Amino acid sequence: MKAVIQRVSKASVTIEGEKVANINQGLLILLGIVDEDTKEDIDWLSKKIANLRIFADENDVMNKSVMDVKGNVIVVSQFTLHASTKKGNRPSYIKAAKPDVAVPLYEEFVKQIETDLGTTVQTGEFGADMKVELLNDGPVTIIIDTKNKE
Repeated sequence: MKAVIQRVSKASVTIEGEKVANINQGLLILLGIVDEDTKEDIDWLSKKIANLRIFADENDVMNKSVMDVKGNVIVVSQFTLHASTKKGNRPSYIKAAKPDVAVPLYEEFVKQIETDLGTTVQTGEFGADMKVELLNDGPVTIIIDTKNKE
């Protein structure tokens, strides 16, 4: 499981002209899933993100989590995070999990991060053509791969 976490001043997701998610200060999480991902990956990644100290404290030091600042979260599925560009110029997405595997894991991740954050999380729509807008704050962008926990 791979996540790109962006600290945002605001972010939104639009599908077919309809805004389905909209937040102010918080995190935009792009989530890529592979066949080997498990509940253990979900639990570890969710806790890591919920406690990630990437928001400024009173001394302007990144020392607060999204929970500390009462920020909002959007989670968007993004299979392209597992693109392979080793051969040629057309990326291969063979590592990305197919929907029958990815959808249940994506939904479980959303439930778990809601539990860890103690708040509702907004989402895009799995497999939809989404328009994602964000104002990256910092910019702060963190990439976490559960296969590289060590």
